[in-house]
Order: sequence, then structure tokens, then C-alpha cells
Amino acid sequence: MYQKPKIVVIGGGTGLPVILRGLRGKDVDITAVVTVADDGGSSGVLRNYINVVPPGDIRNALVALSDLPKLEQDIFQYRFDSNDKFLAGHAIGNLIISALSEMQGDIFTAVQELSGMMKICGHVYPVANEPLTLNAEFEDGKQLSGESEITKAHSKIKRVWVTPSEDSDKHEASAMPEVIDAIMNADEIVLGPGSLFTSILPNLMIKNVGEAVCKTKAEVIYVCNIMTQKGETDNFTDADHVRVLNKHMGQDFIDTVLVNIQPIPEDYINFQQWNEISQPVGHDFQGLRKQGCRVISSNFVRLRDNGAFHDQESVAAELLNRLHEVHD
Repeated sequence: MYQKPKIVVIGGGTGLPVILRGLRGKDVDITAVVTVADDGGSSGVLRNYINVVPPGDIRNALVALSDLPKLEQDIFQYRFDSNDKFLAGHAIGNLIISALSEMQGDIFTAVQELSGMMKICGHVYPVANEPLTLNAEFEDGKQLSGESEITKAHSKIKRVWVTPSEDSDKHEASAMPEVIDAIMNADEIVLGPGSLFTSILPNLMIKNVGEAVCKTKAEVIYVCNIMTQKGETDNFTDADHVRVLNKHMGQDFIDTVLVNIQPIPEDYINFQQWNEISQPVGHDFQGLRKQGCRVISSNFVRLRDNGAFHDQESVAAELLNRLHEVHD
């Protein structure tokens, strides 16, 4: 009996939905594993008020894989205006996820129920069933806790790790069995694109997730960012990104790297509008190969709204190519 190839996409932020939308509708079984260490914006406010897993990244993953009509997706994504006082800045979907989490007693069950309601093509799994705190040590030895604080510091990060939230009775963060099973049974694991230290690594720093990604027989593919991020990856090359991932995991676990080689027009980017980015990621193909990586370089960029983003169709096409090459 035919079984669709299984792709697990691990991440958060704005990069994860790009990959999910590109793969949606293709002949693959998609599982999105979503970070739960966000503590900014609407997600952070809800997390502080009702101690719920931050719902923003989960909401975006659900919508990316949803078969609901556009109007219903738009309602789920609608964010109240900043002058709406109590509801200011909250997305309706965040409130629904938080309410269901309270009704069901945990975020994982709530998201599975909501996945059915939203007619999801695939699976959306919060990486952990409770909010996690992201911690960072900087090159100058200073330490900070909280994703938003770490991002705001604009200092060079040496390493990150996650811990259960303060009111948890757990000593160590761990992922649900469904997350580990998905990773171990996958044909392909996709990391990124997204913030290296605050969207990708928080997932891998959960001990059983990191171990599973290193043990799985699936090909592990890193979709390298197009632009560097202020305070996180200033002056980074593609090889630097992979070096940080490998160092955190204690081994060279990335098999393949997707690298954009299409030049970004200097006068196109609006650095005031996209104030988190600084410059295109530099290339060091020799450095990537030294770490045992297969390098796939192509035009993966989509220029829009005076910013540079990954083109979901070209990235998805390459991910599907890798599946066929591995299995043929």
C-alpha cells in the first residue's frame, strides 16, 4: 500500500509558514513542529495572563495548512487595532487557541482538536505541552532569559538553552511522544528558515527532540536564511549558521543546506521597515562541505514589499527533489 513520504518541518516565526504553504497540496505527509518559547506581542501577553503556551506561531502554522475558506482564515488571523484597549493587538486565533487550551487542560490536545475544525492538511504539533523559557549566554558572559529580552539585547550570542517555565514542576523540558515519533519516522526533516537562536534552536535544545533529530534516518535539511539578523547573526555566512547548529548539538548533524545565491538589489530593501535584518548572508561553500554538508545553491528569493523572502514554490520544489533523489 502506497504511503506518502513524511516531511517534518521544525521552526517558528514567519519562516515556518512559508515552507508549510509551499508543501501544502503536494503528495507528502506534513508535520509542523512549532516552537513554544515565544514571549513577545499578543502571545507574550496571553502567556503572562493565563500561563498558556504562546499561540502565535501555532496559529500561523494552522492557517498555512488549513483548507478553510479564505474569509474564515482571515477571521482567525484578524488582529484587533491598537486602540481597542483590552483586546489591543490580540489575534482572534490566539484567543481561540488559549480558550481551547483552558477547556482541554493542555495545548497539545487543543491544537489537535482545532486542527480538525480548521481542516488541516497534515499535523501541527507544539514542540512541548507547556510554555518554555529561552535562555542565552552572550559572548561577553552576560546571561538573559526570555526570547524578547534576548532579541532586544542586540549582543553576540554564544549559546542558548530552554527551561520549563517558573511555575512548572518539571526539571527538564521534553517533547510529546507524537513529536518524537514524527521525527523518527520521517523521510525528511526541514529546519528553517527563521531566526537561528530564537526560532530554530529552542526546539532542538529540548533534549529528546535534539536526540531524535540526530538519530533519525531522515535527511536533515537546513534552509539557510537569506538575510542576517541584527543581534543574532550579524556578519554570518551560511557555514556560520550551520556551525552554530552543529555546536549546539555536539555533532555534524545537518546533511543538506539550501542556499540562496540570487543577489539582493541594495536599493530594494527598506531597512527601516524590515529593521531586524542587516545584510545578505555571506557564502562559504568550503566551510559547509567541511562540516559534511551537501550544498544546494539556487535562486530561492522572492522580493516583495521592499524585503527579501524565501520563495515558497522554489524551496518546496527542491525539498521534493531531495525526497525523490533519496528514494529513487
